[in-house]
Amino acid sequence: MVLSLIESARNVERRSVEDILFKARECRGLNLEEVACLLNIEDEEQLNLLYETAKYVKNRVYGKRVVLFAPLYTSNECTNNCLYCGFRRDNKELHRKTLTKEEIINEAKEIEGQGHKRILLICGEDPQKTNVKHITSSMELIYKNTNIKRINVETAPMKVEEYRQLKEAGIGTYVIFQETYNREVYKKMHPVGLKSDYDYRITAIDRAFEAGIDDVGVGALLGLYDYKYEVLNLLTHCMSFEKKYGVGPHTISVPRLRPALGWGLKEIPYPVCDSDFKKIISIYRLAVPYTGIILSTRESPELRDELLSLGVSQISAGSKTNPGGYKENDQKADQFEVSDHRSLSKVLATICDKGYIPSFCTACYRRCRTGEAFMEYAKEGEIHEFCQPNAILTFKENLLDYGDQSLNKLGSELIEKALEEIQDDKMKELVKEKLIEIEKGKRDIYF
Repeated sequence: MVLSLIESARNVERRSVEDILFKARECRGLNLEEVACLLNIEDEEQLNLLYETAKYVKNRVYGKRVVLFAPLYTSNECTNNCLYCGFRRDNKELHRKTLTKEEIINEAKEIEGQGHKRILLICGEDPQKTNVKHITSSMELIYKNTNIKRINVETAPMKVEEYRQLKEAGIGTYVIFQETYNREVYKKMHPVGLKSDYDYRITAIDRAFEAGIDDVGVGALLGLYDYKYEVLNLLTHCMSFEKKYGVGPHTISVPRLRPALGWGLKEIPYPVCDSDFKKIISIYRLAVPYTGIILSTRESPELRDELLSLGVSQISAGSKTNPGGYKENDQKADQFEVSDHRSLSKVLATICDKGYIPSFCTACYRRCRTGEAFMEYAKEGEIHEFCQPNAILTFKENLLDYGDQSLNKLGSELIEKALEEIQDDKMKELVKEKLIEIEKGKRDIYF
């Protein structure tokens, strides 16, 4: 089906593309046929129209906020042998490590010390060392010993009862990438290990929903196979579980394959150039307007900054991709090469310079605006009514607690502008009142 969609859309008329982009401005999403047409755009003028439309939709649904987070790797020990990954079993160059309880706390405190409030917990797949107990105990340690407010978890597929344990431990979003939706490529890239089971992985989200987890994130690793095929299959996957459970993806990640120490590939099989990467992100924003689009530090600072306007709404900053990396950065323990080495404060300054407002908000999760409740707000374009005020409040806290003189000046000016963008006068006054409370020392205020 997907291949026929791609082929039938190759010679789409210019007027058809313009009609699709006009429809996308309604922020109701696109069907697979329409996505296939946009994926075949090569004309520069049409690409620019696509980018303009993505920017419009992103601002209408999410406003100008950009959510910040950092990954915390608890282990790089793994029994899989994924050819593209530095953690693969046969990589003899990698320095293996699983963090102790004390080290997990120290790493979380280092991340908190940067100013972060949300973490993405990640580890390799080793049933003896990184099982569900390892993950839930790590979450408990972090919640108990820091002020981190939301822990999202990216981990291997689990059984329903194990997902229930993640739910009980206070998981935010459960994140899992299919990596590639092409079965033959999947088999080649995952020759041995638990991860070699394509069907068990693609049904992981079903088991998570069955266990009561209603916030999920998905992604395809761009570069393993033709990006048009991957985008259409990922969206097909999203539509299937949205139809079944009434909840679409809270986030879509766009990781682009990068070399890693000791990986099992000689080159990237299907390189995705910057122009195609921008097209992919723009199309995701139009196809699933309510979802958060996540961009990691795999990409260069310049490209990351540019992509904020095309649909990206969440980014990592100050990231380390190896266990223990925030205290002692061992580059021979990384999962992949990082391109953006800027500190969180420098990223915040850049976000402000571009007119966006940084957000450390965790309110939706804590106010139970997840799953169907989140979908209802997001699909109706009402989520920004909470997002803008909470972004302002959490950024103000960050400035007072972690900002230097230069960032404080820049951030304060931006907050004043962001306040004026709140259209509800009553909400605007409430935010101003709460800003005064924050200045007096009160913390963790949100709507």
